[in-house]
Amino acid sequence: MNESLSRSDVLIDLLRSYRIFGALGWGDLGDGHISARDPERTECFWLLRNGVPFTQATVDDMVLLNQSGDTVLGQGNVNSPAFNIHCPILTARADLNSAAHTHTPWGTPFSAEVRPILPITQEACIFVDDCALFDDEEVQIRGIEGGNRIAQCLGHKHATILRNHGLLTAGASVASAVVRFVTLERVAEAHLKVQNPVPISDESAKQAQDGLFREARVRAKFEYLAKFHGIE
Repeated sequence: MNESLSRSDVLIDLLRSYRIFGALGWGDLGDGHISARDPERTECFWLLRNGVPFTQATVDDMVLLNQSGDTVLGQGNVNSPAFNIHCPILTARADLNSAAHTHTPWGTPFSAEVRPILPITQEACIFVDDCALFDDEEVQIRGIEGGNRIAQCLGHKHATILRNHGLLTAGASVASAVVRFVTLERVAEAHLKVQNPVPISDESAKQAQDGLFREARVRAKFEYLAKFHGIE
């Protein structure tokens, strides 16, 4: 579901998303990135320029790139692996308008176990049959080919575990991608903390999915997340 936001609204959501990640203590070494498809030039997408702490991101720090990696609007360089990852995903999936990835305390170590998400908690049910496993040893995505493999692995799903690297989520809006990412990080934490989990059946998990994550309710979840961390 596309919220049909204006460019200004999309950029505000994007800067708030980076600040949410920063408030959670993520991206302190400059690792990670959140993209946003431009609603006016839909073949282009926005990323935060290099050197800006997530907690200090502003609209003026966003850079609009085309599919060749050329700067269309904004100033400054962007993280090249970020372009290599996000461009293929947003190019392959017209239904997606954002993707999110950063290195986190639970998602990154969980990715080193190279195992799928199981419905061991309520939140984990969201990702049953909607989280791929990118079993690939290229942890530093140096070229667009690596991003193409991630996009192919993602398929029609909204999340993937990048082997020995971390988590990646995507959505119809920036809010959707970010709410999914925060949720998936919690799910990864549960997987690492529980010694002998007993998952519910996939059938029961799928029955719970609609009530746990609906695109129509993402905006409210995103706003709550921002307000919880004092982000206007």
